[in-house]
Amino acid sequence: MPTPKHTITLLISCPDQPGIVAAISQFIFEHQGNIVQSAQHTTNQQDCTFFMRISFDENGFALTPGELRDAFLPIAERFHIKWSVHYSRERKRVGILVSKLDHCLTDLLWRWKSGELAMDIPFIISNHSTLEPLAQMYNIPYYHFPSRREQRTADQQSMLEFIYGKADFLILARYMQILEPFFVHAFPQQILNIHHSFLPAFIGANPYQRAFERGVKLIGATAHYVTDSLDEGPIIAQDVIHCNHRDTTEDLVRKGRDVERRVLAEAVRLHTEDRVLIYENKTIVFQ
Repeated sequence: MPTPKHTITLLISCPDQPGIVAAISQFIFEHQGNIVQSAQHTTNQQDCTFFMRISFDENGFALTPGELRDAFLPIAERFHIKWSVHYSRERKRVGILVSKLDHCLTDLLWRWKSGELAMDIPFIISNHSTLEPLAQMYNIPYYHFPSRREQRTADQQSMLEFIYGKADFLILARYMQILEPFFVHAFPQQILNIHHSFLPAFIGANPYQRAFERGVKLIGATAHYVTDSLDEGPIIAQDVIHCNHRDTTEDLVRKGRDVERRVLAEAVRLHTEDRVLIYENKTIVFQ
């Protein structure tokens, strides 16, 4: 298998104006960079915000990470750019949080082991010990942090102290606990969640039974970033699967789990490859 090419990616947002693409492309060219991917988008709202993702080959590029930041600063100031730089050789560290359901965790671990998801998994955390054997199959440390209703804040504070410095982002792979605001604020726009797409319909327990009673013809899943507003963070990926009158409640659950695992894996891929920019409560996703 050929060695993957290491790239440098710039994610950019700023007020739209002439000359942005030319200035950035010229900057890369002047420092011996070879552009391998470039995509851009401009909003149609009154503010006309410009977004860009541009990747170039790290091999042969003349600037070190520190030099790149210093050299790009005048361009950023000129166009009022908000920007970040990412190196593909620096694999993101992801902590996975789960409860008892294993379908999303199993899928993520398989994709990670096969090399489809380029990331490191330093730990798996759960409020139950149920899935520890699965983690052991992949030689990933598994930690049990109980979640007690009367001590929710203290329990999550202990969990956060454990996580600190060990992960760049978190995945809630059907972690059936609500995170406290202080926990969410510790990982702003860095916690990914997955749930069914029945919301705002069929809120609460047993959504698939209620969907069956209503005779739904589509089941979907939504992956999004976690915010203080429950299940209302910026959406990264969504998909649907068809149902019909022959499907039982168990069929709906099975189909729902299938689409959940696929959508979560896609959201994780997009995030690890630095393909997502957040704008207000939405996302710009560069496929």
